[in-house]
Amino acid sequence: MKEPCVSIVMLCWNRKEDVYESLRRIREIEYGALEVIVVDNGSTDGTQTMVEQEFPEARLIRMYKNLGIEAYNIGFENASGEYIVILDDDSFPAKQAIRRMVDKFQKDPQLGVVAFDVRNYFNYDEVKTMEAESGDVNTAAITKDYLMSFNGAGAGVRKDIFKEVGFYPEDFFLYNNELDVAFRILDLNYKIEFFSDVVAYHKFSPQNRASWRAPYYYTRNAFWIVWKNYPIRAAVKQTLKLIYDCLYASMEQRTNVYLKALIAAFSQSDAIRNKRKAVRSDIVQRLRVPFDVFFTFYR
Repeated sequence: MKEPCVSIVMLCWNRKEDVYESLRRIREIEYGALEVIVVDNGSTDGTQTMVEQEFPEARLIRMYKNLGIEAYNIGFENASGEYIVILDDDSFPAKQAIRRMVDKFQKDPQLGVVAFDVRNYFNYDEVKTMEAESGDVNTAAITKDYLMSFNGAGAGVRKDIFKEVGFYPEDFFLYNNELDVAFRILDLNYKIEFFSDVVAYHKFSPQNRASWRAPYYYTRNAFWIVWKNYPIRAAVKQTLKLIYDCLYASMEQRTNVYLKALIAAFSQSDAIRNKRKAVRSDIVQRLRVPFDVFFTFYR
C-alpha cells in the first residue's frame, strides 16, 4: 500500500546552526513519502543560503521580513501532504516518529492532532534508547475529564482539518497559537491525543531567549483566545480574572510588561473583531489552559 505523503513544515529565523542540525536529523527519518518545507522569516544570518546549498531536497520559502507565525500558514498552505508535521527551527522528529504518527491517524479517523512527546534535546543520549525500544503501542494520555492542546515543537495534524479551522491565528504573531487551534479543532469533534511513542526532540533553553516577547505575547494573546473562543459568560469571567492577574503580577514582579500586554489586548482588538466563534461550553471547561503560567516570567 502506498504511503500517504507527510509534509514537515519548519519556520526559522536567524538560527542557522539549529536549522542545519534539525534538517540533518530529518534526513535520518525512516519514512519514504516525506516533503520538507522550510519557511524562512527574513533571516540575516545566512540561513537561506545554507538551506539551499546543504539541503537541496528541502523546499525553501523566503519571507521578506519576520512575519511571526503568519509565515507558518504560508508553509501549511503550500504543503502537499495529507498530514502536516509542525516543527520549530530547533526541533526534529525521531527516526520512527513519522511512521508511528501516520499509523495513529489511519487507525482513528476522529484523531485530528497527534501530539508528539517533545523531549529535551540536551538529554538526547539519555532518552534515544528508550525511544527506540518504546514500540508502536498506543499510549494516548487522555482522560475523560480533560482535553489538551499540543506543543508546536512537534505535532502532526490532518491538513484538511487544519485548513478548515484557518491554520494558525496570524494576528497572534507569537505564542498561544496552538491553544487557539486546539479550541477550534476540538469544537469540530476531532481529538487531540498525546502519544509517548511518537517522539520529537527540542532544544529547551534554560533561559527565555525571547526576553520581553514571551510574557507580552502570551498575556496579550490569552485575552484574545478568551474573546475568540469562550461563550460570553465564561469570557467575561475569565477576562476579569486576567485583568486581575496582570495587575497583581506587575506589582509582584516589578515589571510593566503585563500592563503593556493588557493595554494592547484591548487597543489592538480590532485584529480579532470578526474572528469570534464561541466553542461549546464543555470544551472550555475541559481544555487545560495554563493561564497562571503566563504570569510567572519574572519570578
